[in-house]
Amino acid sequence: MAKIKHNNFIDTVDTVFADAKEKGILHLYAEGKYLNGRTITINGDEMLHFGTTGYLGLEQDIRLKEAAITAINNYGTQFPLSKTYLSHPLYAELENKIEQMYMIPAIITKNSTLGHMAIIPTLIRDEDAVIVDHQAHWSVQNACQILKLRGIPVEMIRHSNLEMLEDKIRTLMGKSGKIWYMADGVYSMYGDYAPVQELQHLTQKYPQLHLYFDDVHGMSWKGKNGTGFIFDAIGTLEENIVVVSTLSKTFGASGATFFCTDSKLREKIKTFGGPLTFSAQLEPASVAGAIASCDIHLSDEIYGLQTELAKKTKHFGSLLSKTSLPLVSENDSPVFFLGMGTPATAFNFTKRLFAEGFYLNLGIYPAVPIKNTGIRITISAHNKMEDITELARAMDYHFDKAVEETQSSEQKIRQAFRMDSKTKLSVKKQQTELLQIEEKTTITDINKQEWNKYLGIHNILDWEGMQYLERSFSNSQDPSNKWDFFYYIIRDQSMQVVLMTFCTIGIWKDDMLSTESVSRHMEEIRKTNPMYMTSKVLSTGSLFTEGLHCYISPGHPLAEQSVRMLLNELEEKYNSLGADMLVLRDFEHGFRWDELIRNQGYFRIDMPESCVIEHKHLLEFENYGSLLTTRSRQHFNREILQYEKFYDVEIKDCLNEEESNRAYQLYCNVKERNLAINNFSYNREVFENMNSCANWEFIILRIKKLDTVNFIGVMFCYKNSSNVYVPDLIGMDYTAGDGYNLYRQLLYQTIKRARELKIGRIDFGISATFEKKKLGASVIPKTAYVQARENYAMELMQTLQNETNIPR
Repeated sequence: MAKIKHNNFIDTVDTVFADAKEKGILHLYAEGKYLNGRTITINGDEMLHFGTTGYLGLEQDIRLKEAAITAINNYGTQFPLSKTYLSHPLYAELENKIEQMYMIPAIITKNSTLGHMAIIPTLIRDEDAVIVDHQAHWSVQNACQILKLRGIPVEMIRHSNLEMLEDKIRTLMGKSGKIWYMADGVYSMYGDYAPVQELQHLTQKYPQLHLYFDDVHGMSWKGKNGTGFIFDAIGTLEENIVVVSTLSKTFGASGATFFCTDSKLREKIKTFGGPLTFSAQLEPASVAGAIASCDIHLSDEIYGLQTELAKKTKHFGSLLSKTSLPLVSENDSPVFFLGMGTPATAFNFTKRLFAEGFYLNLGIYPAVPIKNTGIRITISAHNKMEDITELARAMDYHFDKAVEETQSSEQKIRQAFRMDSKTKLSVKKQQTELLQIEEKTTITDINKQEWNKYLGIHNILDWEGMQYLERSFSNSQDPSNKWDFFYYIIRDQSMQVVLMTFCTIGIWKDDMLSTESVSRHMEEIRKTNPMYMTSKVLSTGSLFTEGLHCYISPGHPLAEQSVRMLLNELEEKYNSLGADMLVLRDFEHGFRWDELIRNQGYFRIDMPESCVIEHKHLLEFENYGSLLTTRSRQHFNREILQYEKFYDVEIKDCLNEEESNRAYQLYCNVKERNLAINNFSYNREVFENMNSCANWEFIILRIKKLDTVNFIGVMFCYKNSSNVYVPDLIGMDYTAGDGYNLYRQLLYQTIKRARELKIGRIDFGISATFEKKKLGASVIPKTAYVQARENYAMELMQTLQNETNIPR
């Protein structure tokens, strides 16, 4: 399996959002001539609003509105000048009142995103290091990318994983100045909190550790003067903590604030923070609205607002606790996340709630893992108690219906979120009266003729090929080369095969789906930690094979039902084995069941193309070049035929010990150089077993004039019993073959051998697509479907990819 394309992340997000938009859930427009906070009109339907992040409802407060209107009348719609030069008349009052709230001066920025971009590059010194929680807000993570241009290490940890954080600290402390950990105070999706006390204990244990908190979702509804969750948790701002808060969302106005105890640092950020220096300042209306909000925060009124919101939040939490609804994080924040598992269930549930007159937010990839799709509900001061009660009733009623209609279950959802089940559900396999599924763990328990009829016609997937794979990988003592095999056959009532596939579970490198530059970075770390960033993966097919790994009977009336049954079976296996990732590969573009699979919690990625030579005249012409295009024929004559005379070619059914050692050495040469296909190297047993399998043979190339017994190239080829020739692995001596076009010659000799054997199809595999096309191979685009328990590994690989693409 080779690299996915760089645009896969963008394409995946686009596909997920496009699906939600098509369902009428995202990219909507509010309607009407005014908003009141409690209701919102969409597509002509008035709905109760449970999607706001203005938790105290201050954006509708008449005092903020009148202050903003007066400011526009007095000062205009904007003050078009950088604050570095001159601040408009209201700024000094706002800064003074913010300082009264926090008892410390603040830097005010246009918004939190620009604030992070201004603060982080100035705050972090070249000798420092950064560790980011992988669920920290995008704006924090994006600002940290700038640091990599300066060579500052930026590491990532799994969400609130303090053990992992401590490991990173220990790694960095001997070679860094300050070590900054960046996190949210209240996380925007699940509404869970940063473990502030535990983090403060770590700062005492490791004096180099400093904390950077984005607390925009913790603002106003918590803390003295509404200063937020973090200030409420820490009490006093210490030198090793900085906090970014907000004047928007719950505060009711616009802008963001930054707090630190170091006055020199504060002035430096004001002077050198890019967006602060070069961007326009807050509009007069925003500043005036913020001043009016400060007056509320500085009065006892703020505590009344907090208390009322807390009552509503508690009421909603209490109602949910009486249901079996899968609430992901239980706390007293006004953010609730209800797990749906798959996008299909989330879409169904959301549309049902919309129809009942409730607006709430969809939580979807990449904000959460695609299998952790859910619904974010936010409680605000605008919501009435009876509104909240009705919402809880509607959610409880429609959840079971949405789950049933999308063929999911509460148990599946709780497994996806690693939650305990509240109800004891039957764990029997989901079957129907019309279909039955068989599971086997070895090919020897499957009828040879039946297997070869449906799957054995591809690659090395015939019955003997599967025996070889089991013998080579099932009992390996090397964990990186050990796989367990699972075979699935789904039959209808007449015992006709509707679907057939096989799966393996083993250890994959997480960067297998990343770029070559990322893999080089990872391999440096693996020199001392071989299993670094690896995952337990359940996959259709195996890493040794490519092509069609799943047969689905075309036109069978139960084909769709069989696909659903397989997905259910694989998910059950995935959970019981505790795998980190589930991968379905390799399907051709336009796969019929694409939408069905994606709606079950998979995202689609483009795989490297597969190369196949299957020419109807492949065996007819003595001169193979005559089958090629004019341009390819010129390349063939010049770059291949002209070099054939330098080689002695030998075909062997079995290698002696010396030849086996040489062949393995040449394989390792290629594997070490070719990080574009970065799986684990195969051990010696894989190659030794080729000698005892009659279907394998070896094409060996020597240079005539070198007069040596050592061959410089070898192609490891499998003869599928169904007339398919598979050059599966290759080995080369790059030094000895330099100047002799060794790789191209190996490709050509493979074609010649297939023609000699009168085999009409060559599965040329993946990679080196350009070279294979010039030899007449057809290129077949392939896709895969991936489901992961969390986004951490994928986000880390994306981050490393950005880093390794930075010019040095």
